[in-house]
Amino acid sequence: QVQLVESGGGLVQPGGSLRLSCAASGRFFSTYAMGWYSQAPGKQRELVATITSGGRTNYADSVKGRFTISRDNAKNTVYLQMNSLKPEDTAVYYCNAVIAGTGYWGQGTQVTVSS
Repeated sequence: QVQLVESGGGLVQPGGSLRLSCAASGRFFSTYAMGWYSQAPGKQRELVATITSGGRTNYADSVKGRFTISRDNAKNTVYLQMNSLKPEDTAVYYCNAVIAGTGYWGQGTQVTVSS
């Protein structure tokens, strides 16, 4: 069983920045494919960004050029640097790990972008 714990959410003004962190348990973190997903009220959960074990990244069109996903295998942690935040980025952000075809989710962290 893999446990994922997100942190770093909060309230930020439009144009501001936040960095989300997701700490994962397990001895083989470097082999996990990791991702961030968001879920706004009344909407389905959707992909924000993913990173493979080899470091290849993929982004939703809505965040390209503003968000950056990265990983630190020595710390078993994946990050999401969010810049130029917009009110429409407001959502609960979930960390995801895919291990041998099985998906695992964290509990989520709230990001609110508002003046």
